Amino acid sequence: MAGRERRVLVIGLDCADPGLVFGAWREDLPNLRRLMESGAYGPLETCHPPITVPAWSSMMSSRDPGQLGFYGFRNRADYSYDGMRIANSTAVKAPRVWDLAERAGLRSVLVGVPQTYPLPSVTGWAISDFLTPPGASDWARPAELADEVGELLQGEPYEFDVRDFRTEDKDGLLESIYRMTDKRWRVIRHLASSKPWDFFMLVEMGIDRIHHGFWSFMDHRDPRFQPGHRFQHAIRDYYVYVDRRIGELLELVGDDAWVMVVSDHGAQRMEGGFAVNEWLIREGYLALADRPEGAVELKQCRIDWPRTRAWGSGGYYARVFMNVAGREPEGIIPADRYEEERDRLKAALEHTAGPDGRPLGTVALKPEEVYREVNGIAPDLIVYFGGLAWRSVGSIGHGDVYTVENDTGPDDANHSRFGLCIMRDPEASLGGREMAGLHIEHVAPTLLTWLGLEVPADMVGAPVIQPRAAEAPEGDPGPGTCPSESEGRDGSGYTEEEERQISDHLADLGYL
Repeated sequence: MAGRERRVLVIGLDCADPGLVFGAWREDLPNLRRLMESGAYGPLETCHPPITVPAWSSMMSSRDPGQLGFYGFRNRADYSYDGMRIANSTAVKAPRVWDLAERAGLRSVLVGVPQTYPLPSVTGWAISDFLTPPGASDWARPAELADEVGELLQGEPYEFDVRDFRTEDKDGLLESIYRMTDKRWRVIRHLASSKPWDFFMLVEMGIDRIHHGFWSFMDHRDPRFQPGHRFQHAIRDYYVYVDRRIGELLELVGDDAWVMVVSDHGAQRMEGGFAVNEWLIREGYLALADRPEGAVELKQCRIDWPRTRAWGSGGYYARVFMNVAGREPEGIIPADRYEEERDRLKAALEHTAGPDGRPLGTVALKPEEVYREVNGIAPDLIVYFGGLAWRSVGSIGHGDVYTVENDTGPDDANHSRFGLCIMRDPEASLGGREMAGLHIEHVAPTLLTWLGLEVPADMVGAPVIQPRAAEAPEGDPGPGTCPSESEGRDGSGYTEEEERQISDHLADLGYL
């Protein structure tokens, strides 16, 4: 059938920014430019919040984070004050594109797609993502693929992520990013050329890491910018390098594959940090039993819960939680006054000013107003300080609400609401047109139609570009749930030690 003859390639570039690819560096990226000129492209509006988890799963399942039930890398497991769980693949209950492809008998290759550790069932080949714990042995499927990768890399270990991009050792960071990327694309080329596949998806994390490490060297609006600095073109040079790798892959794949290049969000310079818990203390929402010396994480402090109405978490956005009677163990906000109190807190956050006294432009979102459903335990408010130009700093003891640097180490960039999407139809030129109104929820339905599969009715997006004569394989993949087959002792897919290691890694990366 026509649907079974199609091959679909998805090139995921975590954090790739449309302003750089479509504008500033378009002429420096010949392979992406050719895809744009023969296809269609446009900025891709992402989900709330605009971070790797939940964005890639929202994209590949066509469901919003509220429907998925997770709102970041770590989410409240219950209404206790410290019960948290990392959202790896076991948290994703909605079927993603490869799950539906497997049901239809199609073969997939997955490399580095976020929230694929522990590895899901897949007819084909898979290498897990950067949430893979150090020392894990179950990162490849089938298991013998790990030996195949080891031989390909001549005994060097495969790298799922850079160890730390929050470092002043920029030479070492740059070396780590290129080394990780080189290994990944050697594996990608090998799999693309040696395995029979219908659906191939990879996600390159290096762009996100280099943005966070080197943005101030590139952006002349950043107060730290130094014209002529030896790292001024580090990000552009890396984009050029990745573009060359994309060109090599496209040559291997040939002209008969449907191709989508996509990012989960964009990037922007980081103006500074807003110490959300310092602000909550100042405004009388958060009370400490004693004030620690120096800057420390909130979890290291003794919180006076009977006098606390709200507390927050750091990260690229702030998660603010309220201490509600009958919900939290020592809640004090009466349930019948919850909405009143939340409205008051939302208004106060949205009236925050910057160091210059001018409005910061903060947005505080109620989950039920931005999601179709609210599953799991969502933050009471999702807060973007300065439209995400200011990072949420969760630690306290800075002596001010504003910080110049991130509290988890040097960081030059924050996320933005628009990623990018480039699409190539092998059957017809799309005229190089720039498209408006693209949303992350459109991606999965579009890919399914390219594969000749029906789009389940419970997906919330619609296909953007459809084949001229799509013939679906027999059988409707239908809706359903696709939990991972590999679950740990607590159902999270991690042992206690692995959970600690991944939590430390995510904290180093600034996601927590």
